[in-house]
Formats: sequence, structure tokens, C-alpha cells
Amino acid sequence: MKIGHLSLPNALFVAPMAGVTDRPFRQLCKRLGAGYAVSEMVTSRPDLRDSLKTSRRLNHDGEVEPIAVQIAGTEPAMLAEAARYNIDRGAQVIDINMGCPAKKVCNKWAGSALMQDEPLALSIIEAVVEAAAPHGVPVTLKMRTGWCDGERNAVRIARAAQAAGVAMITVHGRTRDQGYRGDAEYDTIRAVKQAVSLPVVANGDITSPEKARTVLQLTGADALMIGRAAQGRPWIFREIGHFLATGEHLPAPATTQVRDWLLEHLEDHYSLYGERAGVRTARKHIGWAVHGLPGGATFRARMNVLERIAEQARAVHDYLSDLADTCPHWPQAGATIANEERQAA
Repeated sequence: MKIGHLSLPNALFVAPMAGVTDRPFRQLCKRLGAGYAVSEMVTSRPDLRDSLKTSRRLNHDGEVEPIAVQIAGTEPAMLAEAARYNIDRGAQVIDINMGCPAKKVCNKWAGSALMQDEPLALSIIEAVVEAAAPHGVPVTLKMRTGWCDGERNAVRIARAAQAAGVAMITVHGRTRDQGYRGDAEYDTIRAVKQAVSLPVVANGDITSPEKARTVLQLTGADALMIGRAAQGRPWIFREIGHFLATGEHLPAPATTQVRDWLLEHLEDHYSLYGERAGVRTARKHIGWAVHGLPGGATFRARMNVLERIAEQARAVHDYLSDLADTCPHWPQAGATIANEERQAA
């Protein structure tokens, strides 16, 4: 699998999710089988670049390459400048966000709202490709099937994006109006794949190895992008990779192994956010991990009132160590918690 001149270890990608796919989470997913991960969406507005939130989103210290940054906005010149700004700071791939359905993004005509204005969308694509080309940095596009059920224009935009020089297209199998409701559909992704010659990535409702195989068969896509299903279960990438290669399932990981993965993730998370923000933002990751586990609800309620790094990490260690005594291997009941306000573009 390649994006432009960049070779990837596999075709399993982590979806960019605001408030989720920060550097520690991307690193965790890459360690557990993902071949590629895109940063959280970052604004193209230069007046916000120095904010703490944006600086954390642009932190790639020690990250496994390639480093991919997703940018969002509505003005071609501003997005072109954002591309150059991030390339100067190490971005090796620039991804354009035309898929985010969040109201706070679409109300400003960014994200998937751009699919309603095809001339503007194409102007943005052309401007970003032109800005990235002198640096040899490929530009990718993430979009939805369309704005609403009656206007699925992903194929038209994909053809225009290819003509403009985009290196890869990811399609989430829902319209903007759907948000994350209902089931993803894959016919439109297949139509996009048939309409262009560049790599196409399928995204949406890929929750198991079997579903991954089915989506590849239905769409003919070159790669898969996984978002919500990796929340609390980042080893889904190695499970899918093994199943696609062998047709067999990996055994469930040992509970102590999951404990160690989570604690390593928390250590990295705390180092990025510091004590106060680190403890608070780690709660969602811990909550996703323990959701559906024996005693998980009680533990989560207790964990959510802890305010110190040492206390939170110790609580996680003790809970999962006790669980390992009765459940040596990770229970398959652990499930993803969906939160539309923090989902992928």
C-alpha cells in the first residue's frame, strides 16, 4: 500500500477522530497493528495555531512515520497556507477534511458541508495540492457519500480530486445528514473505486475481522479505515490483519497484556497533557476499555472522581489485575462507546 511515494506497512488505517486520535492514541494503534494514522482535525486559521489545543494536536514527537495531518477550513488560500505550515513542521501527508458532520464544523461550511459547494471544494483541493507539490508531499481527501440521501456526489468529487492531483481518497459510507446514525452503505464507495484509478479507502462500521473482509469484497477498496471500533479495543487492527492474512482469528489477548497496553498508553497520554488535563482526558479512554466488563460501571464511576495521575494509574492497574484473576483472557463483551460529538471526519 502506498500514498504517493510513501510505502505503508499495511492497509489498515486509524480514522482521524477529534478528541481521540491524539499522538498517544495513534502510537498505540500503530503498535497494535495499524499501518497508518491521521491526526485529529486541525483548523486552518492562523490565529488559532498557538492555542494549547492546536499545539497538542500538532504534536508528533517520536511518532512512527509517516506523519499525516488533517486540515479543515473553507478558504482555499488559508488551507494552502495551513498545508505549508504543517509541512514545515514535519507533515509527510496532508489530508483535507470534507467528511466531518459535526454541526460546529458544518455551520461554518467546513467539513462535509463543502460537499454542497463543489466549485469551492475543488478550489480547496487544487490550492492544497499546489501548496504541497513543491515539497513532494502527497495530499489526500476524506469525504462522505454526499450531503444528503438525495445528493450523493462522492463520485463527481472523487473524479475532480483525482484530476487535481489528490493521491488517495477515503469515503465514509454515510451522508452528512446521517451523522453516525443508521448503517453505513458501501455501494457508493464501490462506485468511487470504479470511477478513479488512485487508492480508495473504505470507512464506516468496520467492527470485526469478518466485517472487514466483507467490506473489502463489497467495495474493492485498497484499504480500510477504522474509527469508533478502535476505542477501547485498539488491538482490532492486528486482529483484522491476522484474519485477512490467514482466515483465522487471533486468540483474545491476556487481560494482563491489555492492562499493560493501557498503562503504557496512559503514561504517554499524561506526558502530553500534564496532570490536570491528562487525568480528565484519559477518563474517556479508560471508560471505553472497561465498558461492558465485570464491575466496569462501578469502577468507572469511582475512577472518574480521581484527580491525580498516580491515583488514576493505580486504580486501572488494580482493577485489571483483579479482573485477570477471574478472566485470564480479555472478555469479548468489551464494547465501543459511540459519541457523535467526538467522532471522525
